[in-house]
Amino acid sequence: MKIAILSIGPNLYSTRRLVEAGEQRGHKMLVIDHTKCHVAMQKSTPEIYYQGERLEGIDAVIPRIGASVTFFGTAVIRQFELMNVFTANSSQAILQSRDKLRSLQLLSKVGVGIPKTVFAKFPKDKDVENLIQEIGGTPVVIKLLEGTQGLGVVLAESKKAAKSSIEAFSGLKANILIQEFIQEANGADLRAFVVDGKVVGAMKRQGEEGEFRSNLHRGGKSTVIKLSREEKKSALAAAKAMDLSVAGVDMLPSKRGPLILEVNSSPGLEGIEKATKIDIASSVIEFVERGVEAKRKKIKPKAQV
Repeated sequence: MKIAILSIGPNLYSTRRLVEAGEQRGHKMLVIDHTKCHVAMQKSTPEIYYQGERLEGIDAVIPRIGASVTFFGTAVIRQFELMNVFTANSSQAILQSRDKLRSLQLLSKVGVGIPKTVFAKFPKDKDVENLIQEIGGTPVVIKLLEGTQGLGVVLAESKKAAKSSIEAFSGLKANILIQEFIQEANGADLRAFVVDGKVVGAMKRQGEEGEFRSNLHRGGKSTVIKLSREEKKSALAAAKAMDLSVAGVDMLPSKRGPLILEVNSSPGLEGIEKATKIDIASSVIEFVERGVEAKRKKIKPKAQV
């Protein structure tokens, strides 16, 4: 097969591992910088050009789309979809997973555990008190809707601190979520890596001492962990709710069970492969193989009688 990885960094660990895993299974692997593609549209003929040449003969695409280029990246994926190319994650699934508010609304609808969360547009002083009360009081976590990798996340331990942070964000006209702080998590969260409806690996991420964010980009450490049945069930339900076939599901352990924080549509491979010693990249390639084969069978013309 001819498989394209949409990535701006050919030397990034996740991209390199997917290329290695694909080549080991006999596939031709391409790394395409989606920000340098352009899409062309005319009647019944969707096309994609890369470095001046039309992309043809691609069987599948594995998106590795950064949050800062979600709009353009998903437009490129959507064009591949119109060209009947199999995509590991659909453009629509990526879009809804990147919208923190919409994600939480979808997770809430399907009954998956999530931290108590409120959203309001630039709340004023009196509204802030009501919002804090609705989620059980301080401390609270304040998150930018567009934040990634632990950036744009603030822990406010008092009402005064919460009001100051919310006022600062409101002054910048930034959309925020206000979320309960799960004390018993002790600065740790769990990451389940889901591929095609199965958890293929899981790790615990522990933040540095005094740091409530556990992101590896913020200095957190990862260790292998075996998920409980409830944690595994929650991770699979969360990925399904987002309609993601390849996903990193982040959750907090709590007194009332696992609480989903985020469902990542481009989860990194480095932390989880090194922690678990599992070849996650090959699981992704094997899923792509199954997806392409199923797509071929579906569009295969019927034999003439």
